[in-house]
Amino acid sequence: RLFAEAQAQGHHTRILDTLHCYIHLAPTAPTVRYHHESLTNVDAIIPRLSPNMTFYGAAILRQFEAMRTFVLNSSLSITRARDKLRSLQILARKGLQLPITGCAHSPQDIQRLISDVGGPPLIIKLLGGTQGIGVVLADTQHTAESLIQTLLDLKAYAIVQEYIKEAEGADIRCFVIGDQVVAAMKRQARAGDFRSNLHRGGHAEPIALTEQERQVAIAATNALRLNVAGVDLLRSKRGPLILEVNASPGLEGIEKTTELNIAKQIIEYIEKNAKPNTDERYEG
Repeated sequence: RLFAEAQAQGHHTRILDTLHCYIHLAPTAPTVRYHHESLTNVDAIIPRLSPNMTFYGAAILRQFEAMRTFVLNSSLSITRARDKLRSLQILARKGLQLPITGCAHSPQDIQRLISDVGGPPLIIKLLGGTQGIGVVLADTQHTAESLIQTLLDLKAYAIVQEYIKEAEGADIRCFVIGDQVVAAMKRQARAGDFRSNLHRGGHAEPIALTEQERQVAIAATNALRLNVAGVDLLRSKRGPLILEVNASPGLEGIEKTTELNIAKQIIEYIEKNAKPNTDERYEG
């Protein structure tokens, strides 16, 4: 979608396979090469990295940043967002509201961990999971303890979160570009499931956000220094709670649901903000 929309707007656009990019490090002339071609005349990069490409993909993005190329979401912001625990720590430090969350390493802490999030039912999420994979609802104390113990034995780190019953299996995906929420949809889990991800069979419909929900979505995006993000919220008795901030949000589901051309808005944002040979200093 982004490729097609950029071309429709008259831009010369290429799709690069990250695995075929390589880095030439030099203090005066940093370069990214692609099939032996030096990519020196690139005005903007739109990162679309799969989770298993985060490490090398972020390294390539850092190199483009060193070349003063505009990167839609910086390497630092992407790595922060991809690390579920780190991103939640950043959001909490900024005073943003989240489901009560815990993480532990020692089996001796399991019972306290469960107690701290309010006891069962509770949610257990693998830190590396995506699209609802690796997310489990534990209904009982025994189930929760067994699952957490098994994950610790496998050295598979996970977070434990309170279950927000009043959300009734629904969440809200807010699509943020710059300092605006440009689209939002409500995602409802299919019958018998609690995961609202469309990849897991959930269904979606457009939704009108409250002003508080808009401000929370924008604040979460800013906290992780993202320019484009998908912010997932739960409606709770405490107000909107942030579930996750996605640095590479999908377009198909939300464009189909809202009938909005979000890809065009992303390209327009890049046109407005990409400045060749920018002096902006990136952290990496």
